[in-house]
Amino acid sequence: MLDRFYLIVDGARWLDRLLPLGLGLVQLRVKGLDEAARRAEIAASIQKCRASGATLVVNDFWRDAIDLGAAWVHLGQEDLAGADLVAIRRAGVKLGISTHSHEELDAALAADPDYVALGPVYPTTLKVMPWAPQGLDRIGEWKRITKRPLVAIGGITLERAPGVARAGADSIAVISDVLSHPDPEARCKAWLDARATWPAASD
Repeated sequence: MLDRFYLIVDGARWLDRLLPLGLGLVQLRVKGLDEAARRAEIAASIQKCRASGATLVVNDFWRDAIDLGAAWVHLGQEDLAGADLVAIRRAGVKLGISTHSHEELDAALAADPDYVALGPVYPTTLKVMPWAPQGLDRIGEWKRITKRPLVAIGGITLERAPGVARAGADSIAVISDVLSHPDPEARCKAWLDARATWPAASD
């Protein structure tokens, strides 16, 4: 089972600050680094998460994930198209895949992922998205179709989380609501404390 709170960070530096709070599931999304720096970030993050008992998901760089011994990798649709799924599975690496449309969901399910991510649920300012916000009804639809763990992402705040969980999300992925908060540690702790209060999809 995935942790209900899924934090996405852009560097290993965040882990020293947030893992001690009890963070259980975190994705490392590093962009714009050369190969040596990127692999160093991934290796450091794997080590930190192992030491704290947290699960690390490596975004996109599946070859690095295999080489460095990561347990999970998350692929966007473009990376999925070029990934060696046989090599990923042979290495024992679990797989999550992003989806934004029915066509992308079909492609994801063909890869037999360990979870499917849907987004953006709400409008997001983190990056320009070619897709309209999916909304809560789409979460329920995706959950019925996938029949596997579903991660919701995009514009989700702590205040919106109960509705997202009730709609069918097994895990809620967050970036800005924590990392852009004036007090990231306090906000992360609030998310961690709130997990147990979120309604189940059937409530």
